[in-house]
Amino acid sequence: MNSSVFDFLLTATPADHTAADVAGEWAHHRARSAGFAASVDRAAIAGFDAATTGPAFLGGYQEALHALVPTLDPGELSSMCATESTGARPSAMTTTVSSDGLVTGTKSFATLGPYADRFLVIARSGEVDGRAVLRAVLVPAGPAVTVTPLPELPFTPEIPHGTVTFDGASGEVLPGDGYADYLKPFRTVEDLHVVAAVLGQLVRVGRLSQWPEGAVEQLLALFAGVRGVAAEDPRSPGVHIALGGLFDRLTRLRTELEPLWTTVDPDTRARWERDQPLLGVAGKVRAARLAAAWGHLVNVPSPLSSK
Repeated sequence: MNSSVFDFLLTATPADHTAADVAGEWAHHRARSAGFAASVDRAAIAGFDAATTGPAFLGGYQEALHALVPTLDPGELSSMCATESTGARPSAMTTTVSSDGLVTGTKSFATLGPYADRFLVIARSGEVDGRAVLRAVLVPAGPAVTVTPLPELPFTPEIPHGTVTFDGASGEVLPGDGYADYLKPFRTVEDLHVVAAVLGQLVRVGRLSQWPEGAVEQLLALFAGVRGVAAEDPRSPGVHIALGGLFDRLTRLRTELEPLWTTVDPDTRARWERDQPLLGVAGKVRAARLAAAWGHLVNVPSPLSSK
C-alpha cells in the first residue's frame, strides 16, 4: 500500500479497466482501494480510475453512502431513496414505514436504483404535533420492490436513475431520525465525496496530459481541504460554511485550468465539457444550506462577548 493517498494519486498508474456493468466497476474499485481506510480517500481513487465524470460520481456516491451507514455491506451497491414526485421535504413525503418495518410508497428519482442491491429509504412513520416523523429504512431488492429505469440525462449518461416502488417491502429500521441523522447530513457527505472523486479524476487528466506540476499541486491542495472537512460532523454549521468555500475554490480552479484542456485528447475533453452540469446540480439547495449555516452562527452568542 502507498504511504498516503497523495502518493497514490501521484505515482499509481490510472486504471484502464472497463467492466460490463456498474457492479463490476464497484468490485474493481473495492479491490483497487482496499488499503485505504478513509471513504473520502477511496472516493478520490474512484475518480482517479474513472475515464469520465459519471463513473467518478458513482464511486463518490457509493463511498458517501458507506460513510453515512458504515454497516452497509461493502460488496453491495446501495441507493438513497428520498425524493418523491412532490419533492424531498419531510412534510411532502408520503412513503410510509410500519412499526414492523414494512415500507410502502414510491420514490421518483433514485440514483443507481436499477443496479442497487439495497435501498436506504426515508419514510414517514407517523406524526408528532402535526409534524412528520421520518425514519431511515434499509430495504433489500426483492419481489416487493419494483425499479423502473429513467431516461438518461444529457450529461453523465453513465449514471443510472430509476423510480422505485415499495409494496409492503420488509426492511431494517435504522436508529435515529430519518431526516436529521440521515437525509440532511447525506447531502453534505455526498458533496464532499463527489468533489473528492472529481478532483481525483482531474489529477488523472493532469498526469496523463502532462499538465504543469503547479496545476496538480493545486488539485491536491484542494483535496487536502476536502479531507479535512470530511473528518468533521456533517451536521455542523461550520462544515457547511467550509464546504461552501471548497465549492467556490473548485469553481475558480476549474476556470484557471481551462487553458490546459487544449493539451487533453479531444474525446476526454468533450466528455468533460458534456458533464459540467453535474457540478451545478443541487446548487440552489447548497446555497440555502450555506445561508442557513451563516444565519445559525450569527445567532449564537460568542463566548468572547461575555468577557
